Amino acid sequence: MDITTLGIDLAKSVFQLHGVDAQGAIVLQKKLRRGAVVKFLSKLEPCLIGIEACATSHYWAREIAALGHDVKMIPPAYVIHMSNAKRMMPQMRKPSARPSRAQTCASCL
Repeated sequence: MDITTLGIDLAKSVFQLHGVDAQGAIVLQKKLRRGAVVKFLSKLEPCLIGIEACATSHYWAREIAALGHDVKMIPPAYVIHMSNAKRMMPQMRKPSARPSRAQTCASCL
């Protein structure tokens, strides 16, 4: 398993891990309990790890960096959660065949 970049979604008890290799291919998708995270990451070769900046992210950044990994914290505004992706995407509407009131009034002038 040659992971170059690992993303970790921090939560209360179950953390989500998503790892990719140098070509961007997914090589790891895993759920870990809080107690198993440090044990799992200690077995990995040092890589870039991205975590969302939150209340506990500084603690986890220190713990992970102590294992030799390069940790980057991402501001919450730049993180799009997969569960919210459908709500965040704008609804695509078909254009109406009937002209709008602004179009008809502009032609009257």
